[in-house]
Amino acid sequence: MNPQANLIFIISLLLGTTITISSNHWIMAWTGLEINTLAILPLISKSHHPRAIEAATKYFLTQSAASALVLFSSMTNAWHTGQWDITQLTHPTSSLILTSAIAMKLGLVPFHFWFPEVLQGSPLTTGLLLSTIMKLPPIALLYMTSHSLNPTLLTTLAILSTALGGWMGLNQTQIRKMLAFSSISHLGWMAIIIVYNPKLTLLNFYLYAMMTATIFLTLNTIKVLKLSTLMTAWTKIPSLNAMLLLTLLSLAGLPPLTGFLPKWLIIQELTKQDMAPAATLISLLSLLSLFFYLRLAYCTTITLPPHTTNHMKQWRANKSTSTMIAILTTMSVMLLPISPMILTIV
Repeated sequence: MNPQANLIFIISLLLGTTITISSNHWIMAWTGLEINTLAILPLISKSHHPRAIEAATKYFLTQSAASALVLFSSMTNAWHTGQWDITQLTHPTSSLILTSAIAMKLGLVPFHFWFPEVLQGSPLTTGLLLSTIMKLPPIALLYMTSHSLNPTLLTTLAILSTALGGWMGLNQTQIRKMLAFSSISHLGWMAIIIVYNPKLTLLNFYLYAMMTATIFLTLNTIKVLKLSTLMTAWTKIPSLNAMLLLTLLSLAGLPPLTGFLPKWLIIQELTKQDMAPAATLISLLSLLSLFFYLRLAYCTTITLPPHTTNHMKQWRANKSTSTMIAILTTMSVMLLPISPMILTIV
């Protein structure tokens, strides 16, 4: 793609996200979401591969439907209450429709079917944008309307998302699909706590975005898309592969890594809200995700390819790892000891 065009689309993405996050009026928030959708479509389909075109079409249709529902929800609320302010979403039907629309935009179960397919059809860099920055505006809308959302509905969606994100990721061999199901599972953790402590949802999202960015950028550096190629890629940059192992375990939420922090705080908050059964259930369901993270980690560093097959050994990469990946990997692994400081900032 032409670098100037690429720059325009990236700037439009940032613009759309900023408009949605900073707006008070529903129409402005909807405009930001639309700018975001239109800016990411060329980035998904830039390879002109049939699968990329299919992914862009699926993405466009689902996001259009979700945007229409956002408009419908805000208009229903304005009709009944005379308020266009995002924080004044008080009508129960409107909040129900909005929850469905945001679930569709994020890829929460049962509106998750588009997300793995779209991520599989996109390049790794676009996949990174879809998994992180494109999730921020819908989560910001949930954050602003969290006081009027239905807790039972969100808890149900969250537990289903964590369950399906874990189950459906188990038998995947494509890494992008595994990361899509990982994203669905993490969204479950964010959705369950949004009503009770919205700041924890944002903290979880920031840390998830950081760890996912690390993994996508690492995979992009070693040019890996499937588990079979991941097994033979350890010779390229062995030190980066070792850090990828730790980042995957951090994304799984194992202590003493960064990813344990949001899970720990969410379980603590759920217990305070007398939701110990939900906390137990979501913790047990996250073990499903842990299985496929361990599978990825095993393929990354611990498995040597079988010597009976005639596979080509990869040459060790001559270029040094970028500073960005070095900073992100360090933060993805080592932030847990400074969690009190992080909590005072958030």
